[in-house]
Amino acid sequence: MLIAILILFPLAAGVLLLALKSKTVNVATIYLYAVLHLVISVWLWRQPSSLLPFFRVDDLNILFLLVLSVLYLGVAFYHGDFLKQSGLSPRWHTWYAICLLLFNCCMTGVILSTHLGLLWVFVEGTTLASAPFIYYEGNKAALEATWKYVFICSVGIALAFVGIILLSMSAGDTVSLFFDDLGANAGKLSPFWLRLAFPFILMGFGTKMGLAPVHAWLPDAHAESPAPISAVLSGTLLNTALLGILRVYRVMDLAGQAAQARILLVAMGFLSLFVCAVFVLKNRNYKRMLAYSSIENMGLIAVGAGLGGVGIFAAMLHMVAHSLGKASLFLTAGNILGHYGTKDVAGVRGLLRVDRATGWLWIIGFLALAAFPPFPAFLSEFLMAGAILDGGNAWLLVPFFLLLTVILFGMGHSVMQMAFGDPNPSVRSQRTPLVNYIPQVLFLAVLVAVGLAMPAPVYDLVQRAAVSLGGGR
Repeated sequence: MLIAILILFPLAAGVLLLALKSKTVNVATIYLYAVLHLVISVWLWRQPSSLLPFFRVDDLNILFLLVLSVLYLGVAFYHGDFLKQSGLSPRWHTWYAICLLLFNCCMTGVILSTHLGLLWVFVEGTTLASAPFIYYEGNKAALEATWKYVFICSVGIALAFVGIILLSMSAGDTVSLFFDDLGANAGKLSPFWLRLAFPFILMGFGTKMGLAPVHAWLPDAHAESPAPISAVLSGTLLNTALLGILRVYRVMDLAGQAAQARILLVAMGFLSLFVCAVFVLKNRNYKRMLAYSSIENMGLIAVGAGLGGVGIFAAMLHMVAHSLGKASLFLTAGNILGHYGTKDVAGVRGLLRVDRATGWLWIIGFLALAAFPPFPAFLSEFLMAGAILDGGNAWLLVPFFLLLTVILFGMGHSVMQMAFGDPNPSVRSQRTPLVNYIPQVLFLAVLVAVGLAMPAPVYDLVQRAAVSLGGGR
C-alpha cells in the first residue's frame, strides 16, 4: 500500500493540479509529496514491503530510495522561493509542478522495480518528464540542450533495450526478467548471449548515467536547467541509471561472467575521469563545471563497482556523498546566478563579500565534492585506492590520482576565483531567502556527520547494499 502511494500519488495529484491551476496548491502539493515520500521511505526502510510482483524494497534499492527522498525534500523547499520568483503563468506553473511530480514518480519506479523491462520503461519516463525543465529558459541554447538530451538519451535507452533482448535470449523460455529469477537461475543463462548483452546495457544505461564516451547530453542539460532541477538531475537521476547497470552486473557476477563486466566498468570509469580532467580546465561556465564533475563522480562509482569487494562499498558510499554534495552545489549555484545574473566564472568575483553565506556554502560544497576530510568522499576514494592495490593493479593508482589532481586544480581554481576578489559594482545586491540556504546546510551537515563518525544505521545501509552486489567491507 505504501509503495502504491509513492507511485500513484503524483498521477492523481497531477490531474487535480491540472484542474485547479493554482500556484498555491501547486507548491503545497510539491511540499506534501516531498514530506510523504521521505516518511514512507523511512518506514519502508524499517519495514520493507512489496507491491504485486513488480515493486519491492530490498537491501540495494532502499539506499537509493532514501537518497532520493532526502534530496527531493530539500529541492522541494528550495522550489518555494524559486517558483515565486519565476514569473510563470498559472498554466505553466502548473505544468512545471506536474512534471516535477512525475519526474520523481518515474525515478521512484526505477528504484523499486523488480523486473528489468519495467525498470527500462521508468527510465524512459524520466526522460520525458524532465525534458521540459531543460527548455525552461526558452532560448536557443536551451532548445539545443533539450533536443540533445532527448535524442542522445533515447539512443541510449534503445541500446539498453537491445541489451535486454539479448539478455532475454540468454535466459530462454524458462527464466523471466525478474531480478530474483535471473539471480536464482544465473547458472542457466547462456554465457555467449550474456556477454553480448552487458555491453549494450552498460552503454545504454551508461548514457543516462553520464559515463564517457556517451555523456554528451549532460553538460548542456545541467547548464540550461534551473538550479533545483540540475540538483535532481545530477543528484538522483544519474543514480537511477546506475542502479539498472548494477542489477545486471550482479546477474553477470552470479553467472560467472563478472570479469568482462568489471573491465568495462573500470574502463568507462577512467575514461569519464579523463574527459572531466580535460574539459574542466578550459571550462568557463560554473554550472557546466559542476556537470563535468558529475561525469567524474559517476566514473569513480563505476571504477569502484568494477573493482569489486571493498570497491563496491566505496562506490555505494561515494554515490551518497556525490548526491548530497552535488545537490548542495547546484542549489548554491542558483543563489549565485540570482546575484550576478551570469553563469560565466569570469563574471563572478567577491562572492564572500556579496553574500557571505552563499560564498561559504560554495567553498564547503566544493571541499565535500573534492574529497577533503572530514567528508565521506575522502573515505570512499581512499577505499577505492585500497581496492586497486588489493586487486594487484598498483599501476592504476598513477592515472587515478593524476586525473583527480587535475580535476581538483581545475575546479578549485574556478571556485576560489569566484569566492574571493572584488565584486563588480553592477552586481545586484539582494537578500537571499533563508529557505535558499537551508537545504545546502542540511545536506552538508549530513555529509560531515557521515564523514566524521559514520552512524551505525548509515553504515548498515551502505554495507547491505554492497553485500547485495557481492562486495562489502
